[in-house]
Amino acid sequence: MDILRIILTIIFVIDCVALTVVVLMQEGKNSGLGALAGSSDTYWGQNKGRSLEGKLEKITKILVFLFFVLALMLSMNFLNA
Repeated sequence: MDILRIILTIIFVIDCVALTVVVLMQEGKNSGLGALAGSSDTYWGQNKGRSLEGKLEKITKILVFLFFVLALMLSMNFLNA
């Protein structure tokens, strides 16, 4: 079980570094004064899922899910048995 714990720890560290990099690559969510006028229905806003920013958001969600699953697995006592 020590080998499994080491492998999961290495994957966890890689996930943490990747999550940090992906979050830092994302742009801010400031919509400025455009949000007051209701101009959030732009072409960019509608097709955001196909852009690099949309892909970064999807990758972030996947990495966060993996982070929580790995953290839960590493904190359980059955790996120490």
